[in-house]
Amino acid sequence: MNRGSVIYLGLVVTFVAAWIGLVLAPARQLGDLPGAVDPVTGQTHPRRYTALELEGRAVYRAEGCIYCHSQQIRGGRFNADIERGWGPRRSHPIDYLRDNPVFLGTSRTGPDLINIGARQPSDSWHHLHLYDPRIVSPGSIMPPFGYLYELRPIGDQPSPDALTLRGGHAPPEGMEVVPTRRARALVAYLLSLDRTYDIPGFDGGR
Repeated sequence: MNRGSVIYLGLVVTFVAAWIGLVLAPARQLGDLPGAVDPVTGQTHPRRYTALELEGRAVYRAEGCIYCHSQQIRGGRFNADIERGWGPRRSHPIDYLRDNPVFLGTSRTGPDLINIGARQPSDSWHHLHLYDPRIVSPGSIMPPFGYLYELRPIGDQPSPDALTLRGGHAPPEGMEVVPTRRARALVAYLLSLDRTYDIPGFDGGR
């Protein structure tokens, strides 16, 4: 066998071994994981996303939220995540059963969001935060997403979805700021991020 054949065979073996170790083995190990069943209510976690929440996942991805926010609570020697109040336990593979793709994230310019729906359950808070983060989080370096909202004349009566804006953010007289479909979908997705349920047999990784 000449040297070229040996090199080629080595590359093939390396690729196959890497695929087995990084793709096949994890898929077989985690692919059949059941959800976490609440022994009291019988509800399975995580629940399936609604159609609007799935739209919101697409907006989250398109707007680049994954570049500044992670969705994973670390445990062990990294348990400062838990101490920060980002979640009651570290993340578990079950938490991602409904996610494709998984938004683990690569940076933490902002806080982790895997449990933001539990920490901030108010849709009005999220809309204000997206419109201009400084309204609810003074000093935030997050950019505003005001283009996800529409400035329009008030009709016979104000829209129930209109943002409550004061001071320099208040719209002109007779106008109101309302979320677009993309803003409503994104907030619905953020509110769905709640992985605070217990997982039987999992100690939480503290």
